[in-house]
Amino acid sequence: MRRVMAAAVALGIVLLGASPASADQLSLSVTINGKATADNTVPIDPASQVNLVVTAVNDTNAPVKVRSVRLSGVALALTFFAYDTTAPFEVPAHGKATRTFVLDLGDLSGQAIGLLPSSVELLDAQRQSLGEATTVADVQGSFWSVYGVFGLAMLVLTIIAWVTALLALARHKLAPNRWRRALRFLPAGFGTGLVAVVTLSVLRLVPPEPAIEIPVVLGAAAIALLLGYLTPHPAPPKTDAPVEDVTVNFNATTEGFPQ
Repeated sequence: MRRVMAAAVALGIVLLGASPASADQLSLSVTINGKATADNTVPIDPASQVNLVVTAVNDTNAPVKVRSVRLSGVALALTFFAYDTTAPFEVPAHGKATRTFVLDLGDLSGQAIGLLPSSVELLDAQRQSLGEATTVADVQGSFWSVYGVFGLAMLVLTIIAWVTALLALARHKLAPNRWRRALRFLPAGFGTGLVAVVTLSVLRLVPPEPAIEIPVVLGAAAIALLLGYLTPHPAPPKTDAPVEDVTVNFNATTEGFPQ
């Protein structure tokens, strides 16, 4: 249980403390299978090839050399798929360049499913990002993909966390200190938030973007923390009451008894 708590807290720190992206040298406009990525949800079918068209605009005073393009999907601060294609080209100073890439994403079915925040990046020879365009990908993958199994594993761990905490409550095994009781419920709250985020993504209702996943996860954790704090004080252990030594004296008599 302590390991689950540590993992949940660590993930919360990662979600809150993600470092901001560096300034881009290029501005990108991207289409995937003919559909612009800007402000759109782009369907991706792993069974079909993906036609990726990237237009890079260079507003600097020096040409920018591009080595490769990367298509990736991220959720809960974890990268669930990433595809790199090497195709060197140069974007002239105060100019632009357009390139078309054909990506084979056949194994994506085993990596992700549902709505995932995704990005298309141009990288230099040192694998540093030169420019990025973001979108939401609707991945037509398998439920038994890495992302789907991750959600299922979180569900199992969350159920275990809740059952453990509630059994301790029912058996009056929680700590007398309120904050310790609250922390006992914290992993279950984090797990509930993570399961909610993944479920909404897999059901294609809401993508797990930071503006959504952070309030959901931290909100569920705060509710569980409050519930643990408000749990009643555990009953004191029962002790056996002392048994009084009662001696009954009988006066032996033969009166009234036949001889």
